Amino acid sequence: MKDPLRHASLKQLKIFAIAVEQQSFARAAEILHLSQPAVSMQMSRLAEGVGLELFEKSGRNQRVTRAGEILYPYVKQVTQTLREAGEELDALKGARHGKIKVAMVTTSRYFAPKLVARFCELNPDIEIDFTIANRQTVIEKLENNQIDLAIMGRPPSRLGVVAEAFAEHPYVIIAAPDYPLVGKRRFSAQKLAGETFLAREAGSGTRMLMEHFFAENGIEVPVLQEVPSNESIKQAVMAGMGLALISKHTIGLEYQTGNIAILNVRDMPILRTWYVLHLEGKSVNPIISAFKAFMLEQAPGFISDLFGK
Repeated sequence: MKDPLRHASLKQLKIFAIAVEQQSFARAAEILHLSQPAVSMQMSRLAEGVGLELFEKSGRNQRVTRAGEILYPYVKQVTQTLREAGEELDALKGARHGKIKVAMVTTSRYFAPKLVARFCELNPDIEIDFTIANRQTVIEKLENNQIDLAIMGRPPSRLGVVAEAFAEHPYVIIAAPDYPLVGKRRFSAQKLAGETFLAREAGSGTRMLMEHFFAENGIEVPVLQEVPSNESIKQAVMAGMGLALISKHTIGLEYQTGNIAILNVRDMPILRTWYVLHLEGKSVNPIISAFKAFMLEQAPGFISDLFGK
């Protein structure tokens, strides 16, 4: 049986992967510094070799076909493996340049991008491709080897990972400044029974922590209003629409300006941990090691300065 990819070039595979991700030949051409006709021609040749259409027109964009969907993860694996091979070869030469891919959960957006920027200042020859996404998406990227490192709270239990803690992560219960219990002496969580809580989607790390907190304190799950983001939660709390259990690292500005209050609930804050992690068995090149070392050495002091101890 003939191999349908026997004539495919690495250049075609790279163009294909970016075109799938961008859903546009025009955007793929911009990223690769090619002309759009050149991208179209290469994708036509790849489809001809495969014997199946890989894209179909969808308005101004290109929608990947079922054949393209099947091919994409294999192409990503090939391009990722070649990138890692190049970095390993550079390591033998003592080179300290290249690219790493980092994904971080949305709650870390209040400090992690600033740390990435600081790392890039200190290491101008290292490029970091980072994404911010919800916990589930970050875990999927980790599982599919689409990223080198992840920054998150609780490590995923169903994946074998190497996780290293770099900072404490406090969670608090917040309210509008005029909420009746604001400023009261430390009180039991039972006093919050029956209140409306604003919460992230089911499966998010914060939502799971909140549900565990209710169970630990013997509180029936209160009225929950699901909200899609931490920013929306803060706005709703400030408007008096309910309470929220949230990372203290997300409310720095609102708390300092007095627009949000932290309730003095017994056994709070809940202290969790920030981790930098990667898949077990992953080849850790000098660039990945350098970023991990930076996070372990620099992040604790940076976060302390940013949010207070």
